[in-house]
Amino acid sequence: PQLIAGPIVHHREMMPQIGRQPRERRVPDLVLGIVIFAIGLAKKVIIADGIAPISDAVFDLAAMGAVPSTGEAWAGALAFGFQIYFDFSGYSDMAVGLARMFGIALPVNFASPYKASSIIEFWQRWHITLSRFLRDYLYIPMGGGRVGEWRRYRNIVVTMLLGGIWHGAGWTFVLWGLLHGLLITADHARRRFWRGPDLPLWGARALTFALVTIAWVPFRAADLATTFRLYGAMTGMGPSVEATAWPFYSPAGVWLLLAALLAFAWLLPNTAEIMKPAVAPLTTPGYPAVEPVGRAAGWTMGLGFHPSGGWALAIALLLSLSLIGVGNGGAFIYYQF
Repeated sequence: PQLIAGPIVHHREMMPQIGRQPRERRVPDLVLGIVIFAIGLAKKVIIADGIAPISDAVFDLAAMGAVPSTGEAWAGALAFGFQIYFDFSGYSDMAVGLARMFGIALPVNFASPYKASSIIEFWQRWHITLSRFLRDYLYIPMGGGRVGEWRRYRNIVVTMLLGGIWHGAGWTFVLWGLLHGLLITADHARRRFWRGPDLPLWGARALTFALVTIAWVPFRAADLATTFRLYGAMTGMGPSVEATAWPFYSPAGVWLLLAALLAFAWLLPNTAEIMKPAVAPLTTPGYPAVEPVGRAAGWTMGLGFHPSGGWALAIALLLSLSLIGVGNGGAFIYYQF
């Protein structure tokens, strides 16, 4: 619970669990913890570390002063979006799984944020415990939404700016926080003033995903110059000739992999949904995030966990593949903050 990457847990939710686990729950908790941990480790080692060379190639090229093509810039931004998605999702699963092995229930910290159909919903799904921390200790003490509409918007922007600085004392993190503050404010204003029809679910989800992807650029970029170089390329101001030497992949292979990861993030259930049939609740009281959020409710597609030989084989395979590649990847992204 001291790890700032999360889940960020309040002492009143953590301490009552210490030393109070019934003896008969030890083996089930151990089994569930291993399964959750294995899923998280596979997300990190197999998926996040597998996609990292693509984002690194584009961002490193831009950091050296070169301007990538439009396709390369978008591929790099999308690749980093998926890298941090599976890196942080895997990290959160591993933390929850390790705790569950010892009989401790930590809250779900990640609930399929790329299924969100709005920026507001994205932050209900991404780093859930940090969102709660920012709400309880920054947004509400500043007056929250009780001080009038325009001050409410100011409080949102200030809260997200401070949330950006929490990740790092650099202008890129300030810009990332500002972008999300403005996007959340625009989303609230749309809900208050817009009287036209809403986008269909898939359109809203695609728009939200695109906006989040654009906002990831300063989060990953080495500096503001790199950020704006990539933004220029993403808007069509880059060269028409590709300059990136794609590691391990052909250009067609890069886009095929990105499309597969998007389908993975949009269509498959998250870990909490997979584990829900076997454990209720996965969270401590006061955390309803196990449940699907908003219009983008997920489904298990028959992947709900239950003790069986098939699940044992699948988890053994995931652990084996992950352990084979565990020495070839990098540190968790959130460890740098």
